[in-house]
Amino acid sequence: MTDDPDLRRQQLLRIRGWSVAWLAPLLLLIGIAVIDFNTTERFRIISWIVLVPGIAAAICGVWTTAAFASISVVVYVVLDSTWPNEYQAGLPDFILVALGGVLATLACAIRVRGEQRMLHMRDIAETTRRTVLRPLPPDWAGLEHAAVYLSADTDARVGGDFYDIQPGPYGARVLVGDVQGKGLAAVEAAAALLGTFREAAYHEPDLMTVAARLEIRMLRHRGHTTALGHDDGDRFATAVLLGFSDDRPDTVEVVNFGHEPPLAVGREGVHHLPPGDRLPLGMNDLVPTDGRPPPAHVPLAADATLLITTDGVTEARDGHGMYYALTDQVARAFAADPHVADPWRLVGYVRDGVLRHSGGHLGDDTTIFAVRRLEGAALGGRLPS
Repeated sequence: MTDDPDLRRQQLLRIRGWSVAWLAPLLLLIGIAVIDFNTTERFRIISWIVLVPGIAAAICGVWTTAAFASISVVVYVVLDSTWPNEYQAGLPDFILVALGGVLATLACAIRVRGEQRMLHMRDIAETTRRTVLRPLPPDWAGLEHAAVYLSADTDARVGGDFYDIQPGPYGARVLVGDVQGKGLAAVEAAAALLGTFREAAYHEPDLMTVAARLEIRMLRHRGHTTALGHDDGDRFATAVLLGFSDDRPDTVEVVNFGHEPPLAVGREGVHHLPPGDRLPLGMNDLVPTDGRPPPAHVPLAADATLLITTDGVTEARDGHGMYYALTDQVARAFAADPHVADPWRLVGYVRDGVLRHSGGHLGDDTTIFAVRRLEGAALGGRLPS
């Protein structure tokens, strides 16, 4: 089910695709008319009919609301005229019902226009998300993968988390990371890094060169935005860069830019890869080039899944302030069912666990990414001839 409250409301007001929002004001109209007609002059509630267009304005369209406003006026006149003159509600209540109908119709028009504007902005945000976090084909680059992105801001739908897989003639490269901060500035930085990764990971034979290109791109982007007067002088990004190749089927090449180390899940158990000793992207200018460690070549079983998450998982808290125990939870689930190591099942398990642990209230954007080699598949791709 969707997490969008507006979409949930629309789904609840539809049966087999047909809108039933008009039922609520119609039942209210009938109820008021029946009660007023069957009670004595001591209990006249015909003026309550002004509530009918008000209810319609909240859940129906403009034309439906206008129709209920007109019907309410007609029903008021008909019912009030059936009483003797001394018991009629009269002109003041008629003005109330008519004016209430007009105001309800105007309010509905404003609501509908606001909803249309909001949906348009969501379309823009969704397009932006798909541009930054492009959809990945199944089994892309010889890797079985799965990913879930959850924005802490349900209206924004996009933040500073990023991930991608780039096939190339030198194997398959994977990048997962998190730009410090929120908002459009973080999205711009993530887009800049992904653009550089997609080019460098394809063309560069050495993963160290890809890492260097990412570091330079972050510094260039930060310098550009600072020159524009934006407060980006200290922005950085944590990231994990992985390299898979056919030459080393039991090894993964890892460059860790200050990110939480990936979690390996497979027949050898559940364990973290060695932590990286590089600074985050955007901070490596503080270290001499010859002082930066080379990529680590980490042994990895061919069927092992690497799970990489961002701060939304590691910093998720429950009502008592306890952090989500990712490693313990995954280890327990894997012990009970080894098939949980399948990327989609693993990502789904962690997503459900984080949302359950935090009560659905995420303090930060959350990315859950899982990847493993596809048995018998060649990694990467060839340069075009």
